[in-house]
Amino acid sequence: MKITVVGAGAVGATVADNIARRELCHELVLLDIKEGLAEGKSADMNQTAALLGFDTKITGSTNDYSKTAGSDIVVITSGIPRKPGMTREELIGTNASIVKGVTDNILKNSPDAIIVVISNPMDTMTYLTLKTSGLPKNKIIGMGGILDSSRFKYYLSQALKCSPADLHAVVVGGHGDTTMIPLTRLATLNGTPVSNLLSTEELNKVAADTMVGGATLTKLIGTSAWYAPGASACALVESIVRDEKKVFPCCVALDGEYGQKDICLGVPVVLGKNGWEKIIDYRLDSIEQDLFNKSAEAVRSMNSVL
Repeated sequence: MKITVVGAGAVGATVADNIARRELCHELVLLDIKEGLAEGKSADMNQTAALLGFDTKITGSTNDYSKTAGSDIVVITSGIPRKPGMTREELIGTNASIVKGVTDNILKNSPDAIIVVISNPMDTMTYLTLKTSGLPKNKIIGMGGILDSSRFKYYLSQALKCSPADLHAVVVGGHGDTTMIPLTRLATLNGTPVSNLLSTEELNKVAADTMVGGATLTKLIGTSAWYAPGASACALVESIVRDEKKVFPCCVALDGEYGQKDICLGVPVVLGKNGWEKIIDYRLDSIEQDLFNKSAEAVRSMNSVL
């Protein structure tokens, strides 16, 4: 198994570090356009192997895509990160050019790879990758919903004073501050609906905090987050590598599911060795479906810029 992570910034390096620690592949390539960055971070990670007990071989590369040849999975994190006050949508012009160039170079060397997109705006970058790669739709996966759902569980755990691991809570829709939809109605604590444990006002606050979770961190640290995005991407990759068939909310191509077509949007999917293998229908109620449709409209507006 060979995995490539494109982009050796904070997110990409954290993705690579998580993948190496969990030994999800024998060979891991970290690639970046900045001279020496990927090589340096790869060497640093390799020097932790004896301490952490992993045998994954990590190779750094400055824009030499030949070293990525034969990759089974490619994670694209490249692009400029958000700065305080920026929306994900404001990144579209620059990052679209970057992501398309990366995709073209990857497919020259790994034509059968499964591609995981993290670059923002993630829904539009996933759609761009789908339209320009020529790959089957099950091999193009946007990561955002896993991250948003992890943040949702965190804010719920704070309100409930419980372990996030005991919660089942999912965010669907777009990966944007105004387009994501935390499904509070379906959230449970070990099978008990959280609506039985929290007031409507408390649930609304949890949902609102979740939706601006990324912007909150950007304001605090001055750039996009990286620990939770890195862990989210690793969980996605692990389910594919180990054929775990886990259900995660991911941005995938819809063809009538959830009432939408010709768009990539966050919905629960089964992840296995073939990429995303099945979309799970959560049977949204009328209010949730209306929010999902509005989310789709907003994402289509961004897609039209392409």
